Amino acid sequence: MQVRAYSTREVADLAGLPEGRVRSWARAGLVTPHRDERGRLRFSFQDLAVLRTAGRLLGAGVSVRRVTRALSLLRSQLPEGRPLSAVRVLVTGERVLVRDRLASWEPESGQCALDFEVQAVSAPVAPPILAERPPRSEAERARTADELYQAALDLELAGRTEAAREVYEAVLRCDPARVAARINLGRLLHAAGRTADAEAMYRAALEQEPQSALAAFNLGVALEDQGKTWSAVEAYRAAIGIDESYADAHYNLSRLLEAQGDARGALRHLNHFRRLMKGE
Repeated sequence: MQVRAYSTREVADLAGLPEGRVRSWARAGLVTPHRDERGRLRFSFQDLAVLRTAGRLLGAGVSVRRVTRALSLLRSQLPEGRPLSAVRVLVTGERVLVRDRLASWEPESGQCALDFEVQAVSAPVAPPILAERPPRSEAERARTADELYQAALDLELAGRTEAAREVYEAVLRCDPARVAARINLGRLLHAAGRTADAEAMYRAALEQEPQSALAAFNLGVALEDQGKTWSAVEAYRAAIGIDESYADAHYNLSRLLEAQGDARGALRHLNHFRRLMKGE
């Protein structure tokens, strides 16, 4: 089975981070993506787990510099072959704490933490389940959708894609306007070979959020995989029209234009892709 690899744009969206921050942490070695045959960065599940942890630390008010230092130190403290995604990183007060099955400690000082203290703030939370009674108020629906969305992301990281699809569907039943859940569900449907269903999901996402470059790009890939190359060209052009810096869209568009005999257009987008890649 082929290991799922994520683009810079995808991990940035899933982790709630700017793409520039993702690239910066990749250069610093905080995550270790590889480059594919086209020279593009590709991130693993483990990289995504680390970036989501970093994003949560930033959301808890920890500075970028401190997040970088704490996670870099933690990487050096773990046994060889054990990824950062194998431990739980959290914040209590002003302290960054780490917990695994055997110990709890502060990565910045290396000091052990009292086990009961960490357990109080890091007890695992079971993925939320919708009650038989649907949420009634708008605030309740939004809160439930948020909890379900985070649970779906966690299920993805655990490799439980079928369960993640079901939870994304629950998110959309609770909040049909949740575009990020619709795009992620489309991506999982696409990975499962259900490209027509993925196409429909991406089109629905674009109807809700016409300025989503990610939805337009993913639509292009789904169309291309179904042999609808002319429609795929238009989808990639739409993605670039929304975000001219979308490197993967330039590359895919260049490839399709070349196949259609438009050598000049293909070269233009290939050169744009190369300029963007140098910036990575």
